Amino acid sequence: MNVQAPDITARSWAMIATLGVVWGGTFMVQSLALQTTAPFWVAAARVSFAALLTALVWRLRGGRMFTTPVTDWPRLTLVALLSSAIPFMCLSWGQQFVPSAFAGVSMASVTLFILPLAHLFLPGERMTLRRTAGFLLGFAGVAALIGPEALSATGTANESWGRAACLAAAGCYAVSSVMMRRLPPIDPIGLTFATVAIGALFVIPVAALVHGAPSNPGTNGLLMLALLGLVPTAGANLLRILVIRSAGPVFMSLTNYLVPLCSILFGWLILSEDLPGSLFLGMALILSGVFLSQWGALTRLFRRP
Repeated sequence: MNVQAPDITARSWAMIATLGVVWGGTFMVQSLALQTTAPFWVAAARVSFAALLTALVWRLRGGRMFTTPVTDWPRLTLVALLSSAIPFMCLSWGQQFVPSAFAGVSMASVTLFILPLAHLFLPGERMTLRRTAGFLLGFAGVAALIGPEALSATGTANESWGRAACLAAAGCYAVSSVMMRRLPPIDPIGLTFATVAIGALFVIPVAALVHGAPSNPGTNGLLMLALLGLVPTAGANLLRILVIRSAGPVFMSLTNYLVPLCSILFGWLILSEDLPGSLFLGMALILSGVFLSQWGALTRLFRRP
């Protein structure tokens, strides 16, 4: 199957910046939701609210899925499970036992999972020395931004399993990103709907089996669940798919460097938290890593016609 080389434009950069801002607040909102709702029901609510919204948009846009006679429903189902259902469950469960900072660091590791996968399976995504150095530099920036205290053990029960769950979510995102690029031509909104709808069909029975019937989360809890489903899941997932299908999964993975940065900035601007000294070091390393790894995309973007 032919896979087009990535097409990185100014629009691509704008979309990953938006994703960084939106996903930057997700861990905080999810932590609040977990105070009122069992973890797998948090995941189920995310995909269910997202499925309702994207189903409406998808139908209004004509209800297309595959745009050519070539279909691949088994691969699409696997992509859906790996990009929504399973990682949402892993993160919701894992955040019971680990700091949200660690969850942010684990999302940055998506880039390291994607590099060898994209190198093996996607044209135009070869793991050159410069690209590898840039991604490692960006990952070092994320570690500096979060700080070593985020990686220290807290003694919480099941902490090791919580860390493993967060890293498993990162691995799922990496594999699904590469697999998504190899799908046959498919409508982006249809793909967004399919990922969350199939995810809901999987997560809801699992949540019912593990936790029983959902409890009443109250008004605030319901608002948190709706927010998780409609903004960082439905809206941002559409943007994520557009980026992956056009610019490629390696470029998309740059978002994982922006998420912890945006999280700290939200804390400073909205919650009046003090800015840690590591913020400026982390910001410098992250921007340097982006510049180094995406030098080719930057030169194409700003090259004069």
